[in-house]
Amino acid sequence: MGDDSEWMKLPIDQKCEHKVWKARLNGYEEAVKLFQRIEDEKSPEWGKYLGLIKKFVTDSNAVAQLKGLEAALAFVENAHVAGKTTGEVVSGVVTKVFNQPKARAKELGMDICLMYIEIEKAEVVQDELLKGLDNKNPKIVVASIETLRKALSEFGSKIVTLKPVVKVLPKQFESREKAVRDEAKLLAVEIYKWIRDALRPSLQNITSVQLKELEEEWVKLPSSPPKQSRFLRSQQELKAKFEQQQAQGGEQSDGEDEEDAPAAVDPYELLEPVEILSKMPKDFYDKIEAKKWQERKEALEAVEALTKNPKLENGDYGDLVRALKKVVGKDANVMLVSMAAKCLAGLAAGLRKKFGTYSGQVVPTILEKFKEKKPQVVQSLQEAIDAIFLTTTLQNLSEDILAVMDNKNPSIKQQASLFLARSFRHCTQTTLPKSALKPLCAALIKQVNDSAPEVRDAAFEALGTAMKVVGEKAVNPFLADLDKLKLDKIKECSEKVELPGAKKAAGGGAVEKKPAARAAPAAEAPSKSSAPPKKSQAAAGKMSAGPPKKGKTASAAGGKTKKTSDSKEHTETELSVEACEELAAGVLPASCLQQLDSANWKERLASMEEFQKAVETMDKAAMPCQALVRMLAKKPGWKETNFQVMQMKLRIVALIAQRGQFSKMSASVVLDGLVDKVGDVKCGGNAKEGLTAIGEVCSLPWTAEQVVSMAFAQKNPKNQAETLNWLANAMKEFGFAGINVKGFINNVKTALGATNPAVRTAAIALLGVMYLYMGAPLRMFFEDEKPALLAQIDAEFEKMQGQSPPAAKRFTKKAAAEDVGDEGDEADEEGGAGHDIMDLLPRTDIGDKITSDLVSKIEDKNWKIRKEGLDEAAAIISEAKFITANIGELPLALKGRLSDSNKILVQQTLTILQQLATAMGPGLKQHIKALGIPIITVLGDSKLNVRSAALATLQAWVEQTGMKDWLEGEDLADELKRENPFLRQEVLGWLAEKLPTLRTAPGDLMLCIPQLYACLEDRNGDVRKKAQDALPTFMMHLGYDKMNKATGKLKPASKDQVVAMLEKARAVMPAKPAAPAKAGKGSAEPSRAASASRSGAGGEDFPESKAEVKKVRGGGGAAARKGPAAKKPAGKGQKEDEDKSGPIFVLIPNAKEQRIKEEKQLKILKWNFMTPRDEYVEQLKTQMSTCFAKWLQDELFHFDFQRHVKAIGVMIERLESESEATIGCLDLILKWFTLRFFDTNTTVLMKVLEYLKLLFTMLNRENYHLTEYEANSFVPYLILKVGESKDVVRKDVRAILTMLCKVYPASKVFPFLMEGTKSKNSKQRAECLEELGCLIEGYGMNVCQPTPAKSLKEIAVHIGDRDTSVRNAALNTVVAVYNVCGEQVYKLIGNLSEKDMSMLEERIKRSAKKTAAAPAKPSATEKSQREHPANPNATFLRKPAQEDPNKLKIMYRTYRIQARQNAQHSEPSHPSIPKEFQLDLDMIEKDQSRVCELPDLVQHKLDELLEPIMIPEPKMRAVSPHFDDLHNSTASTINFVISQVASGDINTSIQALAQIDEVLRQEDKADVMSGHIDQLLIATIMQLRLINSTHLADDRVDKTDIFKLYSCIIGNMLSLFSMEALAREASMGVLKDLMHGLITLMLDSRVEDVEDGTQVIRSVNLLVIRVLENSDQTNMISALLVLLQDTLVSTAGSPSVSELVMKCLWRMIRFLPETINNINLDRILLDVHNFMKVFPKEKLKQLKSDVPHRTLKTLLHTLCKLTGAKILDHLSMIENRNESELEAHLRRVVKHSGNLSGFKNDRGNEKTGLHMDDRMSKAKVSDILSEIFKKIGSKENTKEGLTELYEYKLKYSDADLEPFLKNASQFFQSYVERGLRMIESDREGKTRNQTSAGTPQHGVDSSPSSNNEELKPAVYYERLKILRQRQGLENTSRQQQVGGSEDEPQQRPAISLLSSKPSVASSTDMLHSKLSQLKESRELYQQEHNTHSPTHTRSASPAANLDDLKKRLERIKSNRQ
Repeated sequence: MGDDSEWMKLPIDQKCEHKVWKARLNGYEEAVKLFQRIEDEKSPEWGKYLGLIKKFVTDSNAVAQLKGLEAALAFVENAHVAGKTTGEVVSGVVTKVFNQPKARAKELGMDICLMYIEIEKAEVVQDELLKGLDNKNPKIVVASIETLRKALSEFGSKIVTLKPVVKVLPKQFESREKAVRDEAKLLAVEIYKWIRDALRPSLQNITSVQLKELEEEWVKLPSSPPKQSRFLRSQQELKAKFEQQQAQGGEQSDGEDEEDAPAAVDPYELLEPVEILSKMPKDFYDKIEAKKWQERKEALEAVEALTKNPKLENGDYGDLVRALKKVVGKDANVMLVSMAAKCLAGLAAGLRKKFGTYSGQVVPTILEKFKEKKPQVVQSLQEAIDAIFLTTTLQNLSEDILAVMDNKNPSIKQQASLFLARSFRHCTQTTLPKSALKPLCAALIKQVNDSAPEVRDAAFEALGTAMKVVGEKAVNPFLADLDKLKLDKIKECSEKVELPGAKKAAGGGAVEKKPAARAAPAAEAPSKSSAPPKKSQAAAGKMSAGPPKKGKTASAAGGKTKKTSDSKEHTETELSVEACEELAAGVLPASCLQQLDSANWKERLASMEEFQKAVETMDKAAMPCQALVRMLAKKPGWKETNFQVMQMKLRIVALIAQRGQFSKMSASVVLDGLVDKVGDVKCGGNAKEGLTAIGEVCSLPWTAEQVVSMAFAQKNPKNQAETLNWLANAMKEFGFAGINVKGFINNVKTALGATNPAVRTAAIALLGVMYLYMGAPLRMFFEDEKPALLAQIDAEFEKMQGQSPPAAKRFTKKAAAEDVGDEGDEADEEGGAGHDIMDLLPRTDIGDKITSDLVSKIEDKNWKIRKEGLDEAAAIISEAKFITANIGELPLALKGRLSDSNKILVQQTLTILQQLATAMGPGLKQHIKALGIPIITVLGDSKLNVRSAALATLQAWVEQTGMKDWLEGEDLADELKRENPFLRQEVLGWLAEKLPTLRTAPGDLMLCIPQLYACLEDRNGDVRKKAQDALPTFMMHLGYDKMNKATGKLKPASKDQVVAMLEKARAVMPAKPAAPAKAGKGSAEPSRAASASRSGAGGEDFPESKAEVKKVRGGGGAAARKGPAAKKPAGKGQKEDEDKSGPIFVLIPNAKEQRIKEEKQLKILKWNFMTPRDEYVEQLKTQMSTCFAKWLQDELFHFDFQRHVKAIGVMIERLESESEATIGCLDLILKWFTLRFFDTNTTVLMKVLEYLKLLFTMLNRENYHLTEYEANSFVPYLILKVGESKDVVRKDVRAILTMLCKVYPASKVFPFLMEGTKSKNSKQRAECLEELGCLIEGYGMNVCQPTPAKSLKEIAVHIGDRDTSVRNAALNTVVAVYNVCGEQVYKLIGNLSEKDMSMLEERIKRSAKKTAAAPAKPSATEKSQREHPANPNATFLRKPAQEDPNKLKIMYRTYRIQARQNAQHSEPSHPSIPKEFQLDLDMIEKDQSRVCELPDLVQHKLDELLEPIMIPEPKMRAVSPHFDDLHNSTASTINFVISQVASGDINTSIQALAQIDEVLRQEDKADVMSGHIDQLLIATIMQLRLINSTHLADDRVDKTDIFKLYSCIIGNMLSLFSMEALAREASMGVLKDLMHGLITLMLDSRVEDVEDGTQVIRSVNLLVIRVLENSDQTNMISALLVLLQDTLVSTAGSPSVSELVMKCLWRMIRFLPETINNINLDRILLDVHNFMKVFPKEKLKQLKSDVPHRTLKTLLHTLCKLTGAKILDHLSMIENRNESELEAHLRRVVKHSGNLSGFKNDRGNEKTGLHMDDRMSKAKVSDILSEIFKKIGSKENTKEGLTELYEYKLKYSDADLEPFLKNASQFFQSYVERGLRMIESDREGKTRNQTSAGTPQHGVDSSPSSNNEELKPAVYYERLKILRQRQGLENTSRQQQVGGSEDEPQQRPAISLLSSKPSVASSTDMLHSKLSQLKESRELYQQEHNTHSPTHTRSASPAANLDDLKKRLERIKSNRQ
C-alpha cells in the first residue's frame, strides 16, 4: 500500500502516465470527471493532456485502456485543442483498439473516430481508417470498414469523401476473410444509398456472385435519398432543423427536401484514370494510313477498345485526334468513319474538359460529315459531337455551327439544328447568354423557312428547346419576324422538351442558382430564370449569372427594363393612302385636310397651324402617326416651295415623333423629305430637329443608317455635309451605343473623297466624334486613304486626344431601345467591350491557306524548314490583317513548336501567337485550350528572354479573351503541378496581377489551391514569394474558409505554416472590384437611371479590362465607346470627378525609407535594367498602389499613351499643392518616368521632360536633396535620353541634368555621365562629354570621381573618336579642365597619340584667348537672367554671385519645414529673417552697451539682396533633432556643412567651422548636432591630417591662413567638448584618432617654429583636457589604451607621443573614483587584456621606459581599489580567461589590496581618491594647495604659484585640485591648466615662449592685446579677434531682431555641428568611407553659392571680404575704447 499512497498524491496528468497500471486507471477515471467538469473548451488545462491522449488509447493494460478510451472520448468531445491530436490518436485506435477482443473497446474506438469527424477532422480520420484496410490483422480491417460505414451512414457523403473509399472497395471483396467480405458488402450497400448507380462502374470487376448479391441488396433499398443524421460542429443550424423535422414526424416540404438532397455524385469522379497512349499499337499511325481498309479497321479497333475506358489519363492526344479526324473527314469506308467517330466519342467522354483543346478541330469535320445518309454513321457522329459538346462551351462551337447553317446539303443543316437542340438542353440561362443565342437564333429562323421539312422541324425543335431553357421573354425578340403559325409550332416544341433538371427548373431555377452565385458572388440579381426582373432596373439589365460582362451596353439595359413596363416596340404595317385619309379625318379638322394641298400658300400655312394644334392636343394612344405623316407628305409634300409652310411641316413631324407611337414605318415615310431639307438654309434646323426626334423614338443607330444612305443617294453636297454634321452632333447627344459603324462607314469614305470641301470637312469632323468613342481602331478603316487625307484625319484625331466623350443628353425611348440592346449585345461576351470595334472590321478566313504542306513544314525534322513554315504562317496572318477563328490545323502545329528544342523557333512561335491574338480578336477564345495553355508551359523555360516573350504573348491573348476561360478546367492546375520554379513564379505572378481585377472567377480556381500551397513551401525563394503574393488574390475569389479547409490535406508541419500565411493574407486580401455604381441618382426617369447604371458596367463590370482590353477607360478607349448612351456622363463621369478631387499622392510616413530598406535587403528587385521587364513594372505598380490615387495609377499604367499625357498633366497641376507628398513618393515618380524613357512616343517624352523640369525646380526650392537610391534608379536612364536624335529633347534633358546638380552632388552625377560616355550612341557620348566639361567648369576638379587623373584619361580617349561631335566635346571638356588647373592637365590625361595631342594643344591655344574675356561679363545681364550660363559653351545653369544665399539660412528654412510638418507648436509665429548664423557688425557699431557680448557671425551676403522675407520663426525645440539621415533636408544641410570642414580649400573650411560654431553656441540649437558628432570629428581629423601632410609642407600656402584654420578647429572642438551631452556621443574609434591628431599637433615642431605656434599648442593642450573630461569615460579610456598600444608597437613614431598618451591615461585614472559607476568595466578590461596580449609583462619591461608598465599597473590597481573583488566579475568579454595574464594580475591585486578595502570605504564619501602619502594629513594638503592658489591669484606671484603647483602635482600625481578650481571662473581654470602645460613643456627642454600667459587666448591673434587692459573686456576682445580670423567673410548688416533672443552668455567658445545620425564605424577606416561623401556634399552647395566665374573657382574673394571685416572690427574696437 505504501506504493499506492505514493502515486495517490500525484496530479492527474502524472498518474495517467504512471508505470503502475492502477495509477493510470485511477488517473483515467479522474480525467474523465475532470474533462466533463471543465466548462471552458479553451481552458489551459486541456493543454496538459495534449501529448497524453495517444497513450490513453494505446494503454497496454486492457482494463486501463477501456477507461483511457472513455477519457479520450471525453477529451475529444470537450477540448477545443483536440483536433491537434487526430492523426496520432486515430492511428492508435486503429492499431491498438480495433484488434481488442472486447466489444466495448472497439465501440469506444469507433466513437472516438466519429467524434473526431464531428469536430471537423473527417479527412484525417478517413486517411487513418483507409490505412487500417491494409493491415494484416483482419479484425482491424473489419473494424475500419465498419467505422467507415458508420461514419458514412451518420454524416453522409458530403462529409465522408467517397472517392478514396470506392477506390479501395473492390480489393476488400477479394479478401480471404469472410468477415471482411461481408463488411465490404455492407459498406457497398451503404455507399449505394448515397450515390446510387455511380458506384456500379467501380465494382464491375468483382465476381459475378458478389455483384449479384449486391444487386439484390440494392433493390431492397428505399428510393428516397438518405439524410445526414449526425452533424459537424459547424453545422449546428442544420442539426436544429433536423431535430425539428424529427419532432414533426419527419414530414418535410418538397422544396426543402430538394434543397437538402445531396448533389448527385458523378461516377467519373470516383474512377481512376487510365493511361492509354502508351498502350496504343506501335504501328497505329502507319496502319491508319494504310491503303487496305482492313488494316485501318484493325488500328481503329485497337484504339476503340482503349477509348472505352470511362476515365482517361490526361496527355497529348493531338496526333491521335488528328488521325481520327482524317478518317472521319476523308475515309471512303463508312464503317471506318463510324468507328473513328466512336473513338472520338470515347476520347471526349474519357477526357471530359481536357478534350476541349481538340474540340475546335474536330467539330467542323463532323458537321461536314453529316451529309452521310446512313443511320449508323449519323448516329455515331451524333454521339461523337454530343460527347465533344460536353467538353467545351457552346460559344466556342457557335462559329463552326453557324458556318454550316447555310450549307446546301439539307442533312447537314438538319443535323446541325438537332445538335443545337440537344446542346441547348445541357445549357442554362447562365451558359446560354443572349449574345450567344442571337446569332444562332438568326440562323435557325432562316431554316424555319427552309424548303426541306426535316430542316424546318429540326429548326423548330432547336428554337423550342432554347425557349424552354432561357424563357420565352429572352427568345421572343429574335422571333419578331415569324408569323403566328410558326411561333405556335415553336411553343409547341418547347412544351414537349424535357430538360435534364426539369423538376428543379420548375421550382424557379434552382438548378441555375448555384452557377449564378458562383459566377457573380456580388449577386446583383438572381439568375434570369428565377423570376421576372425586380424593381432595380440596373439589376434587371445585368446578366448576373452569365459570364462577367464588360461591354454590355446601357441602352440594352434600358431597353430591357423598359420592356417590363412598356409595350413591345411599336410596329405597323404599311397603310394605303385611303386608309390614311380615313384615319386622319378622324383626328384632324376637315378644313385642315382640305387646305393641305391648296394652291394658296397662306391657306397651306393656316392648314399647318391647325394641324399642329390638333397634334399638340391629341392623345398618344389615339394618334395615327403613319396616317398623319402620310398626310404631310401629300402633294405638294416635301416639294413645298414656301419656306414658312415647310418649316411648320418639319416641326409637326418632330411633334408627331415626340408625342405619338412613332414606328419605323412612319419614319421611312418622312425621312427622305427630312434629308432633302437638311441642307436648306431656312429649313435645315427644323429638319435636323425632326431627325433627332425620330432618332429618339426609332433609335439613333437605325435612323443614322437610313439618313446617311439617303443623303448619299442624292447628289446634293450641302445635304450630305449637313447630314454628317447632324450625325456628329447626334452621336454626342445620344452616345455611341449600338451604332453600326459598318452601316455607314462606306458613305463616310465616299464623303472623304467628295469634291466639295464642306462634305470632306464634315466627314472628318464626324470621324473626330467617332474617335472619341472608338479610339485608335477607327483609323484602321482608313489606312488605305491618300496620305494627305490621312494626315487631316490624324490631325482631327489628335485634337480629340485626351478628351472624354460628352454626357449623353438624349435617350432612345420605349422598347425601341431593344434594337440598341441587340446591337450592344454583340459586345456582351466576357472578352470585353474593346472587341465590338474589332467586330466591325472585315475578317478574312485563312483556313484554306493553312494547307497540310504548311503544317508538315512547321513539323519538319529540319529546323530550317520548320522556320520557313513559321515564316509562311506569319506572312499569311500579317497579310490578312484581321482573320476569323478558323485557322485549320495551325493550332496543333504551333503548339508543337512551343516545345521546340530550338529556342529561336519558340520565340518566333510566340511572336506569331501575339500576331494571331491581334488579328483574330475575340474569336481567339476557342483556341485557349489548344494554344493558350501551351503558352503557359513556355513560362517554365530557363531562358529569361523566352519567358518574357511568353508572358507578353499571354498578356496579348488575355486582352482578347478575358480571364474566365483560362481559369476554367484543370489546365492551369496541371501547369502548376510541374515542379518548375520559373513556371511557377511566372504563373503565380501573372495570376496575382490578374485575379484582383476580376469581379468573379470560375470555381475551378479551387483546383489550383493544392499547387499554390505546394508553392508556398517550394525550395525556390522566388516561387515562395510569388505564392505568398498570390495568396490574397486567390482568397478574394474563393474565400478564407474554403482555402482554410483545403489545408486539411497538408502535413501537420506544412499546415501550420500555410494557415499562418492564410491569416496574414486574410488581412491584406484585396476587395473585389465594386459592382458599377448606380448612376443617375435621384433621376426621375427610371429608364434613364437604369441605362446610366448599366453604363457604369460597360467599362467597369469586369475591371480586368482596365489595363488589358484596348483602352477601355477614358480618352481614346475603344471598348468604353461602344457602350451605352448614358455611359460617359452618368456612369463614369460623375464617379471620376468625385475620385479625382482628392489628393493624387498619399503621404505615408517612412514609406520611402521602407522601400530603400527592402531594396537594400534584396527583398525587391533593384531598379537596374537594360529595358524594363514586366516584373519591374509589376513591382512598381505594387509599390505605387499604396501611395498613388487609384485612378491616377490606372492612368499611369494604361495601354494608351494619351492617358499618360493626361496623368502627367494632372501631376503638373498638383506639383505645388502636393509638394510634400510628391517628395514622399519621389522615388516611385522617378521610376515611372524611367519607364517612359523607353517609350518611343515623343508627345509623352516632351510632357515627361516638362514635368521633370518643374519637379527639379520645386525640389531645389524646397532644398530637398536626392538620395542615392533615387538617383541610381533615375539618372542613368535620364542620361540615355541625352543622346536622343531630336534637338528639343536633348536640350531639355541637358537642362534637367543641370537642375539635377542643385539637388544631388555634382561629383555623384559625374560617374553617371562617365558611364554615359561609353554608349554606342555618338550623340549621347558627345552630350555626356559636354556636360562633364560644364561640371568641371562649374565645380572645379573635385567633381572628377574617382580621381581626376582616372576620369581625364577616360575623357581624353574620346579625342580620337570617329565622330566629329564627340571629338569636339572631348576637346572642350579637356579645355575646361585646363582652364581650372592649368598645365597640370597634361599630367592628368596621360599619354595621347601625337595627332590627338596636337589637336588638344591647338584647341587650348584658341580657347585661352576666349576665356580671358569670359569673366568680364556684365553682372546686370546675369541678374536679369537668373540662370544665364557664364560660358557660352556651357549649359550648366549657374546662379550669379549676387544670388548667393546664406547657406545656413537654408538649414534654418529646413527646420521651419520640419516644424510645420510635425506641427508640434502652436505659438503664433512672427515674421522675421532668421539670421542666427550672422555676425551683425553694424548693430555692434551702434550699440555701445553690449560690451561683453560675443557678436554673431556674419554670413557672406551682398547688401543689395537683403530684402525682408516673411518667414514664421519656429520654436526650434519643437523639432526633434533625430531625423532620418537619408531623407531629411536639415540633415543634408548639416552633412553638407560638415563636409566642408574637410575641404582642401582653407577658406571653405573656415567658413564651415564658423557656421558650426554658431549653432553650437546656442543651447537651443545645439541639440540638432546630436547624431552628427562622429561625422564632425572625422571631418576635423581629416582636416588636421590635411594641414599636417599638405598645407604645412606647401610653401605657397600662407601660414597665417593655416593658423587661422587651426584656431577655428580648436575653438570649434572646445565648444563641442564643453557640452557634455554632445561630447559623450563621440565613439571610441573617433576619439582615438582625435587624440592622436591633437597629440601629433602638440608635438609638431613646424607649428612651434611659427610666431603664433605656441599659442596654438596651448589651446590644443586645453582642448585635450576638455576632451578627457567630457567624453564618454569608457570610450576615452578604451581609445587611450588602443592608442597607447599602437604608438608602442609603431617604432616609427616619436616616443613623446606615447608619453603624452600615458599622461592622458593618468588623468583619466584620476577621474575614476567619480566615474567608476558610469564606466563599462567589461570593455575596459577587454582592452587591457588585448593590450597585455600584445605587450605581456616581460615585453613591457623590455621597453626603454618603464612608464607604460607603471601606467597599466596604476590603472588596474585603481580599478581594483574602487571595485574590490567584484572586478573579477567583469571579465565576461574575454574569450579565454584562463590564458589571460590580466585575470592572474587582478587576482593578485585583489588579494593584496584586501587590507586596503577598509581604508577605501572610509574615504568613499570623498570625491577624490588620491593616492596620498600616508604621512600627509588631509589638513596639511589643503593648506599647501590653498597657499599655492593664492600665489597664482596674485599678479606678482602668478608664475611662481604655477611652478609650485606643477611641482606639487609631479610629486603627488593623483592630487585632486578640483575643490580649489571648482569655485573659480572658467577663465581662471583654463588659465591654470595652460600655465601647467607650458611649464611642463619648458621642463622637457623645449624653449617655448611664455608670452601672453595672462591672456585667455585659444586661437591665433595677429595683434596681441596688452596685458594692461581690464581682464574681462580683454577676454572678449580676444575672442572676437579669433572669430574674425576664422571667418573669411564679408560683413553684412542684419535687421534688428525683436528682443534679445540671442543674448546668451558667451563663456565658452561655441561651435556647432549640422547633421543627423550617421551610423559611423568607430575606426580610422571610417575616414576614407566618409571622404567622398563629404566631398560631394561640399560640391552640392558649392554650385548654389558659386560667387565667381567658373574658371576662377578659387579666387581670393574671401581675402577681399577679410579686409573689409578687419576695418569694421577696428572701428568697433575704437568705439569701445
